[in-house]
Amino acid sequence: MITVGGKHAIFNLIQALVNPGDEVIIPVPYWVTYKDVVNYAGGVCVFVDTDESSGFEVNARMIERHITPKTKLVIINSPCNPSGGVLSKEEFRRIYELTSKRGIFLMTDECYCHFVYDGEPFSIAAVPGAKETVVVAGSLSKTYAMTGWRIGFALAPAPIIGAMMKLQSHSTSNPTSIAQKAAVEAMRGPQESVPEMLAEYRRRRDFVVTRLREIPGVSITTPKGAFYAYPNISVAYTNGGVKNSLEFSSELLAQAHVAVVPGEAFGTTDHVRISYATSIQELERGLDRIHRFIDGLRA
Repeated sequence: MITVGGKHAIFNLIQALVNPGDEVIIPVPYWVTYKDVVNYAGGVCVFVDTDESSGFEVNARMIERHITPKTKLVIINSPCNPSGGVLSKEEFRRIYELTSKRGIFLMTDECYCHFVYDGEPFSIAAVPGAKETVVVAGSLSKTYAMTGWRIGFALAPAPIIGAMMKLQSHSTSNPTSIAQKAAVEAMRGPQESVPEMLAEYRRRRDFVVTRLREIPGVSITTPKGAFYAYPNISVAYTNGGVKNSLEFSSELLAQAHVAVVPGEAFGTTDHVRISYATSIQELERGLDRIHRFIDGLRA
């Protein structure tokens, strides 16, 4: 089904699938929407903490420890917003085998699926038999730079799609026909722009990671996908000027006029999300200010 952006696909799925008391397993850090829509449906978020030293990668063993008889759904976002982490094909298969054997649905959020810096895009839905328990949520917003056109999609077993369509028919009805025509043209037309964007994002990623590592005390795991950096900025808490990433982000905006997203939005307290979907010149200007701001906090 076609939805009003990828977020709408996720909302429809959770509302159609999750009943009050059902548990949904979500690795941390997570995209902000997951938590709120599960709570809205009356479900229970079960968070799986990951380690930044391993690129925030989740694995089947970590998921298995959190499964209970109430588990209805596991959400995987790879490449991940905000961390840029990418799950290996092998580990994704292990998670699928774990969930499918137990009759647990697995949602793969593939919003950034074409922005993988090493290797090829991979969807767990391509595994034989996966279509019975796997749900794909996707979007054209990032791949084709069509954010404002609001075109997302969901692929799921027919009964789930039927329930999602009933919900959507009484809310938005559908994305506009003009946006749908534009989406068809994007998908059927020349694709040269996609690898060109990926190459440019790789260049920006390398620039941002290098510059962040030049700031004393700041650490960052190199993103493997998407277009976000998720540095650990807890060194800025040293002298007690700010105590968490929310305060850091607020003061950074007020004093240095640089906007980042605090890690609290994604389930962590020592990180901020930096988007590098902008020019090198703007990134350089922003990172210069971040460097000076952190130096000032530590002085």
